[in-house]
Amino acid sequence: MIIISINIRGMGGGTKARYLSHLVSKEGADFLCLQEMKTSSFSYARCFLLWRSCNIGWVHHEGINGAGSMLTMWNKEAFEYGSHAVGAGFIAIVGYHLEAKCHCVVVNVYAVCNLQDKILLWEALTSFKQSYQNLTWCVCGDFNTVRRPDERKGIRGHSSQKKEIAGFNNFIETNGWMDIPGVGKKFTWFKENDTAKSRLDRFLVSEEWLHFWLVYRPGSRE
Repeated sequence: MIIISINIRGMGGGTKARYLSHLVSKEGADFLCLQEMKTSSFSYARCFLLWRSCNIGWVHHEGINGAGSMLTMWNKEAFEYGSHAVGAGFIAIVGYHLEAKCHCVVVNVYAVCNLQDKILLWEALTSFKQSYQNLTWCVCGDFNTVRRPDERKGIRGHSSQKKEIAGFNNFIETNGWMDIPGVGKKFTWFKENDTAKSRLDRFLVSEEWLHFWLVYRPGSRE
């Protein structure tokens, strides 16, 4: 399954929409997960501009007056929608990948800076996972935290940093998720002139997801 996850930092004008449309087409995406859209509403017409197809499903989370807004889109030819859940900082889509014949959950995450709200997000996702233990899971997006101090550069650590790192690692380990290593740049967020940088964006997957998608190849299953 091909999933694109981007903190878009505002949809802006047509430039970003054209970029996303090109990326979806080029990569043959099954899912598009956008964070920090800064828009309180979204329409089917705007979704069409992003995917250039009518055969799409989508869920928009408006956040608070656009702050923290998110969008998850999927290709209906590849993925059969079952249900969804929306909470503070996440959109979870439950369904079935048609060609791979796999029941799965795809979660789009955008965490805020406040530690207490991050803890509530971790608890909500952990609780939600209990209802779908037998499915394969992928949790992606901007978690707005790091797993190790060396994943931040040029930023003075706050007093609760150790607690936050420990809590995030415990969230990952408790749910049995695996942190997929990235390729290319080590950091995913950069301040102007690279004076500060962090790895805030991740793909966390269940062991079942990793095993299944390593074995599966398009067209390889009856």
